Amino acid sequence: MQQLPDNSFDIAIADPPYNVSKGNKWSWDSSANVPGFGGNWTKFMAQWDDMSLGQYMDFSIAWISQLKRIIKPTGSIWVHGTYHNIGLVNFVLQMLEVEIINEVIWYKRNSFPNLSGRRLTASHETILWAHTGSSKSRKYNFNYEKSKEMTFPGDMMKLEGKQMRTVWDIPNNKLKSELEHGKHPTQKPLRVSKRILEISAKSNDKVLIPFAGSGTECIAAMELGLEFLAYENDPEYFELAQRRLNSHQPILNF
Repeated sequence: MQQLPDNSFDIAIADPPYNVSKGNKWSWDSSANVPGFGGNWTKFMAQWDDMSLGQYMDFSIAWISQLKRIIKPTGSIWVHGTYHNIGLVNFVLQMLEVEIINEVIWYKRNSFPNLSGRRLTASHETILWAHTGSSKSRKYNFNYEKSKEMTFPGDMMKLEGKQMRTVWDIPNNKLKSELEHGKHPTQKPLRVSKRILEISAKSNDKVLIPFAGSGTECIAAMELGLEFLAYENDPEYFELAQRRLNSHQPILNF
């Protein structure tokens, strides 16, 4: 991203590594012929998702600094996270003077149960919405009227004609079409990314996706007719995202 011009994109959706694997051991049956799992699951958990606190701080400062430079003052930055990393990301955003607009709680009513019986079941993730302008110059786009009229099947927190809240009730299950080319360990449902773009993007906006994973944010941008640029370091997930994009027939409904 270092070669991208300043102020050249309108929106960024970042789903960085959560650093969730520190001190944990994971395994997967590599004989299972499932694209996106096997050896790369181990690599995903053991290398770039297993940093020391100092390493993760440096990593977060590096990519957030780039987004601050690249995203226009009229644009938005959205960052996914959990309790493992979102506090540090929040701190880095404030340290770099990137103002946080909202903290969205994505409630996952069908979250995976806690098998250890030693803690509460983790049933939400956090999404930070920030902008690169200043507290005295808040020029970011917010489709306020559109957000009021939006409704979503099963989301009792959003009623038609009412303001959208910072709690989004979106099941974590993915449609069959979202998984037919393979899976990613932290793959998000398409409807999460589409909601993000529908409330904050304009029709001619350019979307930057620094951690493409399986390409969900790319699909969301494509379906809304938005230009996008995505990065993905892992060759297997890069190929997975390519397969999804190449087979997807966009439905332009922005």
